[in-house]
Amino acid sequence: MATTLTQPPKRPPRIAARREAAFDIELPGAFDPAASLEMFRRSGDDLLDRWDGHTFLRTIVIDGRAIAFATRFSTIGARAKLRVAIDDARHADAAIAAVRATFLAPPRHFAELKRADSLLARLEARYRGFRPVLQLNLLGALVRCISAQQVNLRWACETRRRLAERFGDRHTLGGAIVYSLSAERLANAAPAEIRALQFTNRKAEYIVAAAQAIASGLINQERLVALPDAEVIAALVALRGIGVWTAEWILARTMGRPRIVAGDLGVRKAVGIAYRKGAMPSEDEVRALTAHWGESSAHAQALLLHALGERELEALVARG
Repeated sequence: MATTLTQPPKRPPRIAARREAAFDIELPGAFDPAASLEMFRRSGDDLLDRWDGHTFLRTIVIDGRAIAFATRFSTIGARAKLRVAIDDARHADAAIAAVRATFLAPPRHFAELKRADSLLARLEARYRGFRPVLQLNLLGALVRCISAQQVNLRWACETRRRLAERFGDRHTLGGAIVYSLSAERLANAAPAEIRALQFTNRKAEYIVAAAQAIASGLINQERLVALPDAEVIAALVALRGIGVWTAEWILARTMGRPRIVAGDLGVRKAVGIAYRKGAMPSEDEVRALTAHWGESSAHAQALLLHALGERELEALVARG
């Protein structure tokens, strides 16, 4: 069933109306929004990243304020045309830059990698125009990772939805509703309040700790971006409940860096199907098996996980 973005609000909007605006932009190269955004349909509607097959609705933080924007897609020849609507016209340039950064094009190196790895060549041919979708909001990315620890993605999505409704700010754009998480509100929450939403005690504590670090400025996304991978990981794992795998997901999915999340169960399963005839590799073996991915690691990893989610990876491997 398609997600309905215009469902009735459960409470009055917290955010005052702003002047909306819309702009057209184009993305170079092949781009298939349906495949790229499938992960949001597959796992469910958490009210934070909303995709109904036509419009992608989410928020970004600009100058300390969450701004909602919606993106609709069409094609002109071989180029993708995007119609970007924003709820505050003053921040149009930042929103357009965010949209361009959201859909990560494969690096030039990927063309060379395909010649060396026939499976990746088949994956790209099957999912032509697939691009990883970055999580540009650090708090949202951390909450997404924490919520998904040791549970299925559908349940993680449901708990995030409850969190958004309880501790988020609601935005309305063109009649559609989307939420942003408030670092300040979460930072001041008691873990028991989050536990009541059916998070575990530890996850509730981890979410509060992450929000406190961001609200206080202890963790700052702009400063993290300027750091090398090892220092980003060190800064993040200093937070309670954030391990190396979560930090690596932030590197790959928030910063767009070529990082393999070698300990993640889904990544291990996908790499095992791709390169070990289905046998589950260890974390070290995943790194060894994917070492040739190099600077295309983020794109290759996302392709494998997409094929795994579509339940087509084994068939694509068998064609080799």
